[in-house]
Amino acid sequence: MSALLYPSIDVLGGDVVRLQQGDYDRVTNYAASPTELVTAYAKAGCRWLHVVDLDAARSGDTPNLALITDLVAHAGSDMRVQVGGGVRSVDRARELHRLGVHRVVIGSAAVQNPPLVSRVASFIPVCVGLDHRDGYLATDGWTIQSDVSVTDALDTFTAAEAFLITDIGRDGMLTGPDLAGIAAAVNTTKADVIASGGVGSLDDITSLGMITGLHGVITGRALMENRFTAAEAIAVLEGTR
Repeated sequence: MSALLYPSIDVLGGDVVRLQQGDYDRVTNYAASPTELVTAYAKAGCRWLHVVDLDAARSGDTPNLALITDLVAHAGSDMRVQVGGGVRSVDRARELHRLGVHRVVIGSAAVQNPPLVSRVASFIPVCVGLDHRDGYLATDGWTIQSDVSVTDALDTFTAAEAFLITDIGRDGMLTGPDLAGIAAAVNTTKADVIASGGVGSLDDITSLGMITGLHGVITGRALMENRFTAAEAIAVLEGTR
C-alpha cells in the first residue's frame, strides 16, 4: 500500500496560515477559504486531512470550533479529519470528538503527561506528535528542548494509533524531508508513521513514498504555494510502489 497524502490546513484566527519553524512572528497568511480547500482536497482523492489549530496551540483556548465543525462537514464521508493544537486534556479531546473529528494529535501534553494518551485513546484514536531537533523532542511550542529521544518516545506510547514526526528545522522551509529519520522511525514502531516537515517538491514526495511502511506524508505550504497539486502528489505516492 502506498503512503497517503495528508494535506495540512493551519488556522489562526480563522485564517489559513503557515508558520516558519513554528514561529508566530514568521507567519504567512493565505487568502484561501479553509472550507473551499477541504472540498478541493476531498475532490482530489485525499483520504485524510490534517488540521492544526494554532490559536489553541498558543493559548489552550480556541475561537475555531465552529470552523473545525465546518471542515469536518466539508470533508464528507470519504476523507477523515485529524486535529492537533492545544489538545492538553481529556475534555479538549472529547470536545473535538463531539465535533466529528476522527483522530486527535497530542504533542507537548503527551511528552509531559504520558498517561493522557491512553485515557484519550479509550474514546478517540490518538496520533502522538513528536516534534524534534536533531532527534530530541521539543515541547511548548518548540521553545523547550527535552532529553527524550524520538526512539524512546516511539516505545513509550503503546496506545497511540499513529505518530506524526516533525523535524522542526525543516518545518515550513521547503528544504526537503528528513528521510533517514523517518525511515528509522518506521522500522522502530508498528504504529502508523506520518512524515512532516520540509516537503517542497514532487521529488520530496517521491523520496518519502519510497520508504517501505510509511503511512502518510503531510504537506501544507507547498500545496498553498502551488508547487504541486494534491492530485499530483497522490499520483506520485501511488506510483512509488
